[in-house]
Amino acid sequence: MAEEVKEMSDSEKKKEDWMNSKWRPAMGWMYMLTCMTDFVLFPILWSLLQAVMKVPQITQWQPLTLQGAGLFHIAMGAVLGIAAMGRTQEKLAGANNGGAGSTTPSSGSSGFSLPTPTGGFGGGGFNAPAPTPMPTPAPSGFGGGGFGGVPSQGGFGSPMATTASGKKIVPMDPDPVL
Repeated sequence: MAEEVKEMSDSEKKKEDWMNSKWRPAMGWMYMLTCMTDFVLFPILWSLLQAVMKVPQITQWQPLTLQGAGLFHIAMGAVLGIAAMGRTQEKLAGANNGGAGSTTPSSGSSGFSLPTPTGGFGGGGFNAPAPTPMPTPAPSGFGGGGFGGVPSQGGFGSPMATTASGKKIVPMDPDPVL
């Protein structure tokens, strides 16, 4: 039985296109080669060419990939970053190195979690239920009548505020009146 499973995965690997399994490392090597040539090799060759040609005023090499505000590096950073994130999700979902086999977890999801429609900023689509209104805030003890009003009962910060985890928020002392 184990041999049959191994043979299936080997045959699936053979059927798989090399580009499907090797495009991420190929993109990384291509970007590294491009940076090495544009920032190391070409500046040296440019200086040597000017020295051999006996140019009276030597100019500095202008990197080609920095033209257009470095859009090439921004794009490659996005591609490589998303590729790394996608591969991480595949590994967490149980995919193997060659790409053959299941790329989804046993629960049936694709490895990416979507926000639930009950939280966030109203979440949901056109047919989603209307979001619940925000509750009115409780009095904070900073004064009942607006600016310069009389503080509410209990003084400064009467009910002790807590964080979501239950830790107490220690209020700051009020500033003195000048």
